[in-house]
Amino acid sequence: MAASELYTKFARVWIPDPEEVWKSAELLKDYKPGDKVLLLHLEEGKDLEYRLDPKTKELPHLRNPDILVGENDLTALSYLHEPAVLHNLRVRFIDSKLIYTYCGIVLVAINPYEQLPIYGEDIINAYSGQNMGDMDPHIFAVAEEAYKQMARDERNQSIIVSGESGAGKTVSAKYAMRYFATVSGSASEANVEEKVLASNPIMESIGNAKTTRNDNSSRFGKYIEIGFDKRYRIIGANMRTYLLEKSRVVFQAEEERNYHIFYQLCASAKLPEFKMLRLENADNFHYTMQGGSPVIEGVDDAKEMAHTRQACTLLGISESYQMGIFRILAGILHLGNVGFTSRDSDSCTIPPKHEPLTIFCDLMGVDYEEMCHWLCHRKLATATETYIKPIPKLQATNARDALAKHIYAKLFNWIVDHVNQALHSAVKQHSFIGVLDIYGFETFEINSFEQFCINYANEKLQQQFNMHVFKLEQEEYMKEQIPWTLIDFYDNQPCINLIESKLGILDLLDEECKMPKGTDDTWAQKLYNTHLNKCALFEKPRLSNKAFIIQHFADKVEYQCEGFLEKNKDTVFEEQIKVLKSSKFKMLPELFQDDEKAISPTSATSSGRIPLSRTPAKPTKGRPGQMAKEHKKTVGHQFRNSLHLLMETLNATTPHYVRCIKPNDFKFPFTFDEKRAVQQLRACGVLETIRISAAGFPSRWTYQEFFSRYRVLMKQKDVLSDRKQTCKNVLEKLIVDQDKYQFGKTKIFFRAGQVAYLEKLRADKLRAACIRIQKTIRGWLLRKKYLRMRRAAITVQRYVRGYQARCYAKFLRRTKAATIIQKYWRMYVVRRRYKIRRAATIVLQSYLRGYLARNRYRKILREHKAVIIQKWVRGWLARTHYKRSMHAIIYLQCCFRRMMAKRELKKLKIEARSVERYKKLHIGMENKIMQLQRKVDEQNKDYKCLMEKLTNLEGIYNSETEKLRSDLERLQLSEEEAKIATGRVLSLQEEIAKLRKDLEQTQSEKKCIEERADRYKQETEELVSNLKEENILLKQEKEALNHRIVEQAKEMTETMEKKLVEETKQLELDLNDERLRYQNLLNEFSRLEERYDDLKEEMTLMVNVPKPGHKRTDSTHSSNESEYTFSSEIAETEDIPFRTEEPSEKKVPLDMSLFLKLQKRVTELEQEKQVMQDELDRKEEQVLRSKAKEEERPQIRGAELEYESLKRQELESENKKLKNELNELRKALSEKSAPEVTAPGAPAYRVLMEQLTSVSEELDVRKEEVLILRSQLVSQKEAIQPKNTMTDSTILLEDVQKMKDKGEIAQAYIGLKETNRSPAMDCRELNEDGELWLVYEGLKQANRLLESQLQSQKRSHENEAEALRGEIQSLKEENNRQQQLLAQNLQLPPEARIEASLQHEITRLTNENLDLMEQLEKQDKTVRKLKKQLKVFAKKIGELEVGQMENISPGQIIDEPIRPVNIPRKEKDFQGMLEYKKEDEQKLVKNLILELKPRGVAVNLIPGLPAYILFMCVRHADYLNDDQKVRSLLTSTINSIKKVLKKRGDDFETVSFWLSNTCRFLHCLKQYSGEEGFMKHNTSRQNEHCLTNFDLAEYRQVLSDLAIQIYQQLVRVLENILQPMIVSGMLEHETIQGVSGVKPTGLRKRTSSIADEGTYTLDSILRQLNSFHSVMCQHGMDPELIKQVVKQMFYIVGAITLNNLLLRKDMCSWSKGMQIRYNVSQLEEWLRDKNLMNSGAKETLEPLIQAAQLLQVKKKTDDDAEAICCMCNALTTAQIVKVLNLYTPVNEFEERVSVSFIRTIQMRLRDRKDSPQLLMDAKHIFPVTFPFNPSSLALETIQIPASLGLGFISRV
Repeated sequence: MAASELYTKFARVWIPDPEEVWKSAELLKDYKPGDKVLLLHLEEGKDLEYRLDPKTKELPHLRNPDILVGENDLTALSYLHEPAVLHNLRVRFIDSKLIYTYCGIVLVAINPYEQLPIYGEDIINAYSGQNMGDMDPHIFAVAEEAYKQMARDERNQSIIVSGESGAGKTVSAKYAMRYFATVSGSASEANVEEKVLASNPIMESIGNAKTTRNDNSSRFGKYIEIGFDKRYRIIGANMRTYLLEKSRVVFQAEEERNYHIFYQLCASAKLPEFKMLRLENADNFHYTMQGGSPVIEGVDDAKEMAHTRQACTLLGISESYQMGIFRILAGILHLGNVGFTSRDSDSCTIPPKHEPLTIFCDLMGVDYEEMCHWLCHRKLATATETYIKPIPKLQATNARDALAKHIYAKLFNWIVDHVNQALHSAVKQHSFIGVLDIYGFETFEINSFEQFCINYANEKLQQQFNMHVFKLEQEEYMKEQIPWTLIDFYDNQPCINLIESKLGILDLLDEECKMPKGTDDTWAQKLYNTHLNKCALFEKPRLSNKAFIIQHFADKVEYQCEGFLEKNKDTVFEEQIKVLKSSKFKMLPELFQDDEKAISPTSATSSGRIPLSRTPAKPTKGRPGQMAKEHKKTVGHQFRNSLHLLMETLNATTPHYVRCIKPNDFKFPFTFDEKRAVQQLRACGVLETIRISAAGFPSRWTYQEFFSRYRVLMKQKDVLSDRKQTCKNVLEKLIVDQDKYQFGKTKIFFRAGQVAYLEKLRADKLRAACIRIQKTIRGWLLRKKYLRMRRAAITVQRYVRGYQARCYAKFLRRTKAATIIQKYWRMYVVRRRYKIRRAATIVLQSYLRGYLARNRYRKILREHKAVIIQKWVRGWLARTHYKRSMHAIIYLQCCFRRMMAKRELKKLKIEARSVERYKKLHIGMENKIMQLQRKVDEQNKDYKCLMEKLTNLEGIYNSETEKLRSDLERLQLSEEEAKIATGRVLSLQEEIAKLRKDLEQTQSEKKCIEERADRYKQETEELVSNLKEENILLKQEKEALNHRIVEQAKEMTETMEKKLVEETKQLELDLNDERLRYQNLLNEFSRLEERYDDLKEEMTLMVNVPKPGHKRTDSTHSSNESEYTFSSEIAETEDIPFRTEEPSEKKVPLDMSLFLKLQKRVTELEQEKQVMQDELDRKEEQVLRSKAKEEERPQIRGAELEYESLKRQELESENKKLKNELNELRKALSEKSAPEVTAPGAPAYRVLMEQLTSVSEELDVRKEEVLILRSQLVSQKEAIQPKNTMTDSTILLEDVQKMKDKGEIAQAYIGLKETNRSPAMDCRELNEDGELWLVYEGLKQANRLLESQLQSQKRSHENEAEALRGEIQSLKEENNRQQQLLAQNLQLPPEARIEASLQHEITRLTNENLDLMEQLEKQDKTVRKLKKQLKVFAKKIGELEVGQMENISPGQIIDEPIRPVNIPRKEKDFQGMLEYKKEDEQKLVKNLILELKPRGVAVNLIPGLPAYILFMCVRHADYLNDDQKVRSLLTSTINSIKKVLKKRGDDFETVSFWLSNTCRFLHCLKQYSGEEGFMKHNTSRQNEHCLTNFDLAEYRQVLSDLAIQIYQQLVRVLENILQPMIVSGMLEHETIQGVSGVKPTGLRKRTSSIADEGTYTLDSILRQLNSFHSVMCQHGMDPELIKQVVKQMFYIVGAITLNNLLLRKDMCSWSKGMQIRYNVSQLEEWLRDKNLMNSGAKETLEPLIQAAQLLQVKKKTDDDAEAICCMCNALTTAQIVKVLNLYTPVNEFEERVSVSFIRTIQMRLRDRKDSPQLLMDAKHIFPVTFPFNPSSLALETIQIPASLGLGFISRV
């Protein structure tokens, strides 16, 4: 169709714009041929009339459909033109944050000016091995393509990285080299890849500088050849450099810096080793201060200096050479500070003792005066003479700068040479990949010689690029047999001829440089005369005679002629060079050695930069005088030769192109400047590639893809079985012009715009179909809605009418009910009112009557109380008056009686004084005296009586007196109280009067108070109401607070539960991490072991004759036989490191004390081993001596009997010794064991005591049998004559034949020997037949036996008592220690308390375990020793028995019959053991392991049969107590399994088979180990089959490690098988046909999603999973192990699928999300069918499921963002953002994700703490565990098939 037909209404076009370069617009009406104006609508909302060019009448460029915007490959765009390319790059860079884009064979890299997480090792692994078109564009994809083509095509490769300064060339080249170093690895142990990467810091420090465009701009070009050997591993590298910018050493523009190394030196000036350099700050040196910007933000020059020195050391540059380099660099800085003073206009001088020059001379080791002289003078040589001429100041300054530049250039060459020497390899290089980091096209306001050389190099590279693109296009067309039409493309050969041909610009420049008086002006005139108006590419500026213009492929560039000649000559005074060559500093002359030799063309220098090359492509053969001529070659000539060599190298390789674009000049991250981008796209050839592609057939589809995409444009009748013919028929109808497309062999080729036209037709068809579908569906929906509404209306009406009827009936019922209710209610109200009134009346009456009665009662009560008061008052007053009157009367009586008594006394005194009185008185005095005397006596008696009475009365009186006195006091008190009461009455009366007054006042105040009370009451009520309200609020707040407290408590509980769960999960994660670390170490160990075996095989191949002697093997336990074995007496702690560690989940850190304890224990065990070995040797010597004696014994029967008697006594003594040793062992066990172990119920105690008891009982039984046999044989001695002893051979032989057991025969024979012994003489003297003696001996022996048993029981009881006492003491100590620990823990916080208790418990358990293990080892050692001795003695008895039976003759047996001895015999059956000879071990291993075919065993025999057979052989060796046999068998088994896995390690069936058998063997060793933990599920018969002699716990650990290695190998095999299927089956294949649309692809075709014959589908994955599962089930693998394998398989599927999804933009669409979810559902269905849903496999797919959901959910609003954040909890933030950025609509009906939505997601997820890693680790292997799975199979029932070839083994 015509292109103009596409310009219809709503078509979008690009129009030029001065600001944005190109602007998008939309047509408002259809374009018709002949229209001069297009009506457009801009995106800003404005309308525009766009006028077409009247001459060309070119229409504006059409925009691509939205579904093509953001494509990975620009050639996939339907319209290939500049605006489409620019817009696609902008959308990918700004919206999707994608910096890489393909443009055909070119990778376009835009500098993001930001660190991106897309260069990690996981990304490298993801791109490794992938096709270039299958992944998103990346520098790693280009590197992988180069590496793959090198290996596939056997052709050298090159990666050409170009671009402007600051575009990221150096970084891209660095990442490419890192990719090669990571993927290929090093072929030696010298870490060449690290050295290659270490060369970058050195070259950056001496060759990079800060410019206005880039902080780390490379000021030189370099080509690094990375060498590979035949196995494509890095062996070395070589570097070539081009065009070093020397002028930067002496001059820097504003805001620029010199080379980094100078600033690094100045920043490190304070280091002690740099003191001698006498450096200062960079601002103090002329060569580092000119730019005014000595510091780069974010860069620490001192640290960079350390990195530079570290890299130098890694590359082998010694410290002395490093200091020499720094001396030269410091000398250059000081040389820049040398100043000149003008004498006159033609001469200058340097001040005397000039400090900078002095420092320079000291550092360089040259003479000061000589250097000072030649800096100010030069030597001129003529034909006849030579003379010295002074030079002016300006020329001297230029000469100084030239010298500095020359020194730096030489130093740069020297460093590059040494770097190459460090990277050189002695191994022959098989191929190489070159990485060219070279400057891009440059154009500035002032362009000089440097820009001319740079643009000349870019012309050559562009020519090579154009030819390569043209060649690829031609090859593609020829391959598809498309008619080839010559494409017209830009050929820049004329421009190259203008520069480098004869009489070209460089030729004229060299010629002018040879002229004595040549100048830039004369050279410019020659250019004008030669090329102006003769070459269309050469022009002259209008306003200048000193410049010229060249039309380059990218743009026109104007060059200023000034300085061209000087820079081309690159003049340096030879006298100054000679001074430097004479330096005492040895390193300096080395730099100028090349001046004395013929310089290669690539080692010349330009005035601005220096090109270098290691070796020329072809060695030149010159004449003897050629050296001088070559030395005078100009810079331009040297650069041209160097460029030719580079082009020869590139043309001999397959090139890969990387074009770096600088998005803006301000280094802003992810900011796109369209103008700058277009300039660079034009300059780097990207648009030229587009133009070449657009000129041909840029769009290419396979027939199947075309059919799948455009099936909607076909009718059913057009679809044929032949897809190719179908596509042809459809295209002929759709596109009339057949020149617009071509049919190839496998593809259809379209010209530009045709795919857009087809897409338009497809979109129109789909749109019409959508409209029709929408019309039909909308009509159906509306009709359905109408019918639904009609039905709803009818239903509503029915319900409404029914509702109204029910309401009316209800109204009537309510009316009637209301009438009844009113009647009863009114009656109720009236009756209630009556009752209330009646009750109120009764209440009032009752209250009133009660009030009256109470008043009357109170009145009567007051009157009664008043009467009582009056009565008592009147009585008190009467009594008071009476008492007062009585007291007065008594007082008067007393006074009167006293007066009368005084009168009587006075009369008596008078009478006494008269004589007559005396006489009267003396008459009858004597008689009276006598009478009186008697009376006195009587009176005395009476007096005594009276006195007694008086005393009594006095006591009574005193008591009465006291009583009266108390009454008196009481009365006085009453009187006083009465007085007081009287006064009080008066006072009360006064008070009553006052109170009456107060009452009146109170009443008045009461009224005021009542008023105030009312007001207060109101206020109080208001306050109370307010307080109530506040109380309610407080209650509410309280309830709220309580609620909050409850919620907080709940939250805290939930938080604690969550923390507990999280801590539990963390502990599980730590456990898994520890287990994973251990298994990774095993994996690394197996890898190193394989590496060691490979090296050993290589050494074996290199050395034809194997060396005799012991082969050295790996020192680890899995490959050294000595580490698998152990001695028969003790466990091999000498050969195997003492394994105190259980598997990783039980590991605890051991402290140093435990380590020393273990070390000490090892030493003790070694000593014990030596002692036991000596004892064993001694026993063997005794046996040998006994055999020798037996051979030499005489044939005399008496001596033989004596010898047998001695032998019997020796056996008895040995038995006693054994018994004593057993008792001692029991005693040691009870004394030394820990309380927990020696407790009667402890398992270890029971097991050991049972073993010891059984051994003791066995010895006692044997002793009793000896005694019984002896007594029976002695009783028969009566009939035996000495000369006819042992003559009845027939009867005895019959008895012997009946005795099947060796022990029975030996015991009988010993008893027989005792009877044949000649009795002593004293025995004969007792009686004739010796019966008394025999009885005596029997009683004596019985007494001894009883005594020994009594002693043993006594000792056992004492030992038990002592053990109990020790246990009590230990428990006390433990109790005290626990109390101390508890007291200490209570002082700690809860967290520390738990941690301390756990640590203490761990330490305690560890110590106890160690002690128990030591004791168990001692006991096992003793038990094994005793059992071995018993076996040795039994063997000796058997040998003696055989010897004796052979020596018995028929004549020696008695004729009389002997009573047979009844000895019990056991009936034996099969014991589940297999016996084989030692020499058949290799045959056993060969038939059972090495040559066994798993498929036949798995199908025909029971699962795990080899494991059962091996274990049964081990059981027999254990039964025989043959440690060597056990050790040898186990070692051979393990090594043979490793050999099988190494030989057939890629076969899944083999690996699965031996993983299953190894686990079964491990479980058998556990199940029959005798440990109670493993015997719970055993039958009694299985418990009888437990191992008895050897503890194989350490071998179980070895087998567990082997099983882990086999599991990891199984996972690797699974991954290798599944990996090619996963991406194709899970992502690319359309499981649901027609959902995913096929988008147009570019030059780099991706894998088709259409299922071809060789394409993997989801069914392929499911079939493979079924195959894996069925094989594992057939092999009898443990179900838990199968679950772990399935979980690992599903993780691999999910991880690889998600990683590819994150790296493939075309897979991130809605339809692909549906496909993924369907595929995942099929995998889940498979899990359900296999009953594996609880295996954890589904959880491993959760990230993939969430990614698929993310592709399908709505992505517009904030609610959508919140939903996404909640949903995608298994994805990291980087993965979510990456998926959203990559989301691409497949059809026009989908919408892209907006940038604002992605930012919203990032803001919401900024607090999420997850890994910044983008990709999942697909190589991650979950730690595997082997849960114990006992077998119910009885060993005695196992039959060995003849097909195994094991006829040499027999059942026991």
